[in-house]
Amino acid sequence: MSNTTTPVLTSKDFVTDQEVRWCPGCGDYSILAQVQKVFPTLGIPRENFVIISGIGCSSRFPYYMNTFGMHSIHGRATTIASGLKAVNPDLSIWIVTGDGDGLSIGGNHTIHLLRRNFDVNVLLFNNEIYGLTKGQYSPTSPRKSTTKSSPYGSVDTPFNPLSLALGAGATFVARSMDRDPKHLQYALLSSHQHKGASFLEIYQNCNIFNDGAFELFTDKSTKPDNTVFLEEGKPLVFGEGNSKGIKFDGLKPVIVNIDENTSVNDLWIHDPKDYTKATILASFTGDPRNEGNFPRPFGVLYDVERPCYEDILQEQVVTAKANKGADLDNLLRGKEIWEIREEDLN
Repeated sequence: MSNTTTPVLTSKDFVTDQEVRWCPGCGDYSILAQVQKVFPTLGIPRENFVIISGIGCSSRFPYYMNTFGMHSIHGRATTIASGLKAVNPDLSIWIVTGDGDGLSIGGNHTIHLLRRNFDVNVLLFNNEIYGLTKGQYSPTSPRKSTTKSSPYGSVDTPFNPLSLALGAGATFVARSMDRDPKHLQYALLSSHQHKGASFLEIYQNCNIFNDGAFELFTDKSTKPDNTVFLEEGKPLVFGEGNSKGIKFDGLKPVIVNIDENTSVNDLWIHDPKDYTKATILASFTGDPRNEGNFPRPFGVLYDVERPCYEDILQEQVVTAKANKGADLDNLLRGKEIWEIREEDLN
């Protein structure tokens, strides 16, 4: 009788011997470090992890993680991951993509992965720029962004990744940032714990082509007034010393000061199972420098359960075998036959 035990893993077990080839100061370094810290805590054998990426700076990720992985083609990481999960449902599959890779050429594949609800984890690194190809505007670049491909300012209306994910039927939608390691670890763990397709947008600073894009939400002097961190069952408070809050005036969210006239008991209580409120939170894209002043939400906006594609598929296979057997000729022949009579040919 063997007395084998599962080895205790550490972050070092997920580090490879490959030279990390991101620009010094890139936010990807922080994301990599947090993933390497979280993976050993999940209780999963290292050989059961798979990381699949597309094309872009973020997509070098599989080289730096000592797991199985694949650096695939532009925008198709989600399709490869879908196929792998369908035939190997026990694997823990993580898709690493960027705002260009996952929302431009791969946008169609991303929305169908989410609506099918494969039990996989999508990490979308959003730096609001094409970094690998040297600074063109991306699907998430704000209007008027001056880039290599929009020298007079972009005229495109950008995607809101969280609204897109919710509209596609995602069952888990969250946001974190590279410069808040503890929160990012929490978000990664929450993504893993969700049964179904988890979509985690991670704000990632590109210090070469789009430096400071998220400074408003990461700098200590501006972060309190411009971010709201979501906790289930807790009121939406923000500001220095949690001096502000968000409540509903009818169906309209409003910002209020917490004082003798308004207490925390009057505020919006976060419920990640409320789709309507999740869509409102996703719409909080305001920036006092342009179109609004609602704080940007971070944390889990939406988290519900529904059947996963691979589970339904496996059930269908079992049922099909039980009802029809495994006779391919019969399956191809089908149930309908035609009889051709001689008089029909005249």
